[in-house]
Amino acid sequence: MNYHRLGNSGLQVSALGLGTNAFGKRADEDSSIGIIHAALDGGINFIDTANIYAGTESERIIGLALKDRRHRAVLATKAGLIRSEGPNGSGSSRHHLMQELEGSLRRLKTDYVDLYQIHTFDPHTPLEETLRTLDDMVSSGKVRYIGASNYAAWELMKALGISEAHRFTRYVSIQCSYSLADRTPENELLPLCLDQGIGIIPYFPLAGGILTGKYKTVSDVPQGSRVHTDPTFSRFLSEDRIALGEKVSQLATELDTTPTALSLAWLMNQPAVSSVIVGATRVDQLQENLKSTTLALDEETLRKLEEASSAFRYGQPFAYYRLP
Repeated sequence: MNYHRLGNSGLQVSALGLGTNAFGKRADEDSSIGIIHAALDGGINFIDTANIYAGTESERIIGLALKDRRHRAVLATKAGLIRSEGPNGSGSSRHHLMQELEGSLRRLKTDYVDLYQIHTFDPHTPLEETLRTLDDMVSSGKVRYIGASNYAAWELMKALGISEAHRFTRYVSIQCSYSLADRTPENELLPLCLDQGIGIIPYFPLAGGILTGKYKTVSDVPQGSRVHTDPTFSRFLSEDRIALGEKVSQLATELDTTPTALSLAWLMNQPAVSSVIVGATRVDQLQENLKSTTLALDEETLRKLEEASSAFRYGQPFAYYRLP
């Protein structure tokens, strides 16, 4: 396993990270714990969750899985999207963030998180309030590093400027949708991250499974696929993305690898990317993902992938989660 610094911080994270959105939902407790243990044994140290994944079940299960293993994990969670009804049930106000951090710590059975991330930009709370709260969390020892998620480039740059002006703890990372099927971060966000020393943590690196080549048409949904288990995900299916998935599959066959490993390895080759988070609902799926960490891509392969996916640098992001 290769390890990279998270942005310009000193924290080392595995090139492949474990996404846990499915834990407690599409993967039951026993399966999820088995996946976490297999990930740690496979060299993955970065585990990413959020206070809203599977209605808090993801955090609870991770807390169980990391008993006697907490020291082996770089544990990341998030807050900011809608957690509950009511006037203070979401956002990045001091009130909401401090309340949610305490809840996450209890469920994760730990006294600190390595990376605490704001799940999305909050247009209703001054950034100064959010960043001062995060700075206090770091000073308290309950949080070690802070990151953002679903921020536009200008929002992230504004936050960095405020932190510098007030000498607050600075964001070290940004989570965003990034894959061969969504190269929009390359237009503004990636250059910003390279300039400012921010690590990119891509989510949806396989475009929800589209890049595995499993989807042949918009209406042909394979048994057990994400669209099959979560029909709302069908909104991400489109003919051009399915065609891209087929091209990636063809190239993977030529290289005697899998489209999953090829897609993940391409992301690991992109500048500013610190760790690529990908989920799993079975241990064998995790083992398939791990193949990407030993796959070397030559210039010709990178050129072919660039050519096949160049159109996806423009247009709308594959996914972008925002507060109403």
